[in-house]
Amino acid sequence: MQQRRLLAVVIGPLAAGVLMAGCGGSDNSSSSSAPAKVKSTATQAKANNAAGNSSTLSLSADPSGALKFNKKVLSTKSGAVTINMSNPSSVPHGIAVEGNGVDKDGQTVTSGGTSTVSVTLKPGKYTFYCPVDSHKQQGMEGTLTVT
Repeated sequence: MQQRRLLAVVIGPLAAGVLMAGCGGSDNSSSSSAPAKVKSTATQAKANNAAGNSSTLSLSADPSGALKFNKKVLSTKSGAVTINMSNPSSVPHGIAVEGNGVDKDGQTVTSGGTSTVSVTLKPGKYTFYCPVDSHKQQGMEGTLTVT
């Protein structure tokens, strides 16, 4: 104990406090809580996938060739989501989803083809739309609500 006092006089009270704190026991509570949180998140993601949190939604382009879908609103639960858009028209169309960091397009199809886009979505609002030329700007879009 005398060596610690002497050391404190020589190097100053602040440094001595740091040295004495370093001599104490280890408290690992902060380092063990972070991995547990990461593990909990990973476990939750696995549980969601195991529970089969996936859905498939369907819609169609207008058969007359008008730039619109047969639905303006879609809804689903969070997780893996697939949207199938049938195109009975000779006008090329596709399906795409954007919002909340997601931006993915399906293929462009015509005359009876089906465009498909698959994404993993968190709860929130998204836009589904036709990614061909200016079809979205001309109104070929809708809202996808994910809960």
